[in-house]
Amino acid sequence: MKIAKLDEMIKGWFVGNFEPTLIKTNDVEVAVKDYKKGDYEKKHYHKIATEITVINSGRVKLNNVEYKKGDIIVMEPNDATDFECLEDGTQTTVVKFPGANDDKYFV
Repeated sequence: MKIAKLDEMIKGWFVGNFEPTLIKTNDVEVAVKDYKKGDYEKKHYHKIATEITVINSGRVKLNNVEYKKGDIIVMEPNDATDFECLEDGTQTTVVKFPGANDDKYFV
């Protein structure tokens, strides 16, 4: 049995080909990410990976479309998006497959 703390992981990523991780693999990456209102990520895309984002709590905006708790967004290769957190306490679960190091391209 392994025990870890999410806050010990880098930006919430706990499965993937990086350190620290609970399962070192290139097959998939998994994270639980916490955000504050105003957190923003510039528009980007992946050439290889598909990224699935589940909104666990709060509200976010991707490509000027608002999403809330319970929404699931699937970004396939070459789909570009930005990310803006609209309220404190927002949390997402992100699954990226395959795990692809250096597969983030800014627009």
